[in-house]
Amino acid sequence: MSEYLHYNRANNEDVGLILDVMRAVHPVDIKLTQAFEEHLLSLKIKKGQILFREDEVCEYVYFIVKGALMGCTTHNKRKITTYISVEDDFVSSISGLHGSDYSKEYVVAVEDTELLAIHNDVLNRLFSHHFELNYIFRVVLEKYYKDAQQRAHIIRVGNAKERYLYYAKTNPGYLDRLPLELIASLLNVKPSTLLSIKKSFSLPHDQQEELQHCGQKLELYVNQHQSFRNKNIRIHALALEIGISSHRLSVVLNNYFNKSFIDYINQYRINWIKESIRNPQIMQNFTLEALAYSAGFSSRSAFYNAFKKLVGMSPVAYLKNISDEKR
Repeated sequence: MSEYLHYNRANNEDVGLILDVMRAVHPVDIKLTQAFEEHLLSLKIKKGQILFREDEVCEYVYFIVKGALMGCTTHNKRKITTYISVEDDFVSSISGLHGSDYSKEYVVAVEDTELLAIHNDVLNRLFSHHFELNYIFRVVLEKYYKDAQQRAHIIRVGNAKERYLYYAKTNPGYLDRLPLELIASLLNVKPSTLLSIKKSFSLPHDQQEELQHCGQKLELYVNQHQSFRNKNIRIHALALEIGISSHRLSVVLNNYFNKSFIDYINQYRINWIKESIRNPQIMQNFTLEALAYSAGFSSRSAFYNAFKKLVGMSPVAYLKNISDEKR
């Protein structure tokens, strides 16, 4: 384990805290209570201190009493935040749960943090003698899995604003508490983009309403006139058509939709193509490239690049998935 971690035997108040968390899921018998009184440990780590490292076995399951931890991994020499946990969360190695393997992530304190810990050897022994502990940890893992699945889904399919709103809703107060760059890494958005979105939600109410009004006006116009199908569409021409300045339209796109002009238009084009792909009559008469040109793309490469960027797969792979669904 990481150096300089000093474990102490947990006091009665700490034992009571962890038992209350467990009892909220399932009653805990006297023998299991006594086992936690005997084996539960406590420790404190400073901000920036590593709890456990990559490529080492995590020997404990931890419970955060106070503070915040983040799980990180490295890919192509770039640090990626995989999760952020705060008070009342359990934390351990995900890839090496219960000391079963080497950890593929490291965990570091985002703030000064107080933890409770129980050794995996003790925990595994208790699992074999106490049904209720198995049930409790199953519930804990189910919650973690659901949260992770929801987070993975919104990161994969949601735009930057949707990711921001998801995190703000599921973690109230953390956007002001935790470093912005860590949340940006977790949500896979640029820190500057996240800051821009956060500022837009901090605008006075009347300015937020104005942005919303202009955004809805833009949506209505583009939908009614299918402006995106114009290969030569430009931001100043579209702004003129809906009756606002090109600067104002740029502000609306950046702060309300959190998209560049070309990504905003291409999203409409891609959605139109995806709807067309699901229509068998259309697919009998048109190729993907023909649909792309009809949607407003000026070249095959522009279509493929935009589709992969916004959908996460090539148009051919998407079409194959649709065909497989219908079988």
